[in-house]
Amino acid sequence: MKFAKLLPAYFKKRYEGWFATVFAENKAWYHRLATEGQRPRAMVISCCDSRVHVTSIFGADQGEFFIHRNIANLVPPYSPDGSQHGTSAAVEYAVTALQVSHIIVLGHSSCGGVQGCLDMCSGNAPALEEESSFVGRWMDILRPGYEKIKDVPAPDQSRALEKQAVVVSLENLMTFPFVESAVKDGVLSLHGLWTNIGTGSLENYDPAQDAFVSV
Repeated sequence: MKFAKLLPAYFKKRYEGWFATVFAENKAWYHRLATEGQRPRAMVISCCDSRVHVTSIFGADQGEFFIHRNIANLVPPYSPDGSQHGTSAAVEYAVTALQVSHIIVLGHSSCGGVQGCLDMCSGNAPALEEESSFVGRWMDILRPGYEKIKDVPAPDQSRALEKQAVVVSLENLMTFPFVESAVKDGVLSLHGLWTNIGTGSLENYDPAQDAFVSV
């Protein structure tokens, strides 16, 4: 089996720069993280999109957030079927082992995964309908959200579905018994956010209004 060659020079130089500056100036902190373990205050579930920089948005320090990224920041429903579930495993670990106090689902504008779901559900992406499509089967999680926004005028559908991706994920989180129990006991709170990557604005989902409001 053949793997990639040595790390490209560009990445090597970036690493050397980080090691000589950021790491060198914070050795004691990194040593503490290594010896005492992590104690993140929150789990953040965000999109894989390279334009979404979670730690920068919140000015977070290393060790502050337990971050899980996937296509379109989705959480599937609780399904203990013995199969491999990366997102569900991350949620389980965050809640039962790390005992985070908050779970934040962070959606964003111009999400390619959400657009793919919109195209698929409206019959314009036959490739995603194929059983062999990993992206298509993952985006099936968002089909209930599509049903809620399918009558929204076309220019606004993408943004509406991006926000539904957050709401659907929050609803699915509550199907996990250990999440539901922690929320009811008052030791865990769930938060839905959406950010516009072009303007930097941030919106918070308010379940009382069933709407996103500016932060």
